[in-house]
Amino acid sequence: MSRDYAKKSRSPNRKSSTGNHTPGWVWFIVGGILGAFAASLYFIKHPVEVVKPAKEAPKPKAQSDIPKPRFDFYKLLQESETIVPASETNSPEDKPAAEKDTTEYILQVGSFPGAEDADKLRAQLILINLDARIEKVEIRKGEIWHRVVVGPFASQAALTKARTTLVNNQYNALVLKRAKTR
Repeated sequence: MSRDYAKKSRSPNRKSSTGNHTPGWVWFIVGGILGAFAASLYFIKHPVEVVKPAKEAPKPKAQSDIPKPRFDFYKLLQESETIVPASETNSPEDKPAAEKDTTEYILQVGSFPGAEDADKLRAQLILINLDARIEKVEIRKGEIWHRVVVGPFASQAALTKARTTLVNNQYNALVLKRAKTR
């Protein structure tokens, strides 16, 4: 006998899933609302305490009370000395004998209005084995500055060696050419 497979009979133990099913996004929204409600109840019963600082810090002085700094170093340097280019050499064949005997090279490491600051820098330079000294210079009437200088140097090689030592110890220096003071 032939059988018709187009008409299948369903087995009685299978149930269809056409019942009430709630989507996931509905549960997400309901959970968010319930969480917000629970958090608000908690914060109503336990309020957050704000701690205030005991005292405010003292306010800085007004700008008009602080004197403005004056930077005269660059103007004064141009008036009194000439900066020597790094490529200039001190060889006897380049210069006449008269000029060779009247000029000297020094390194100026700092210039201070107070003698204490200049002496501190001089002591630091002596500790790194440089021959440093302090020169007092009157810039204007009654205004005295203390310059910390290293040198004078007899040759370009000695000048370069001292300048390298200063750079290795993080000191900036100006190479100055001026008339001999001796």
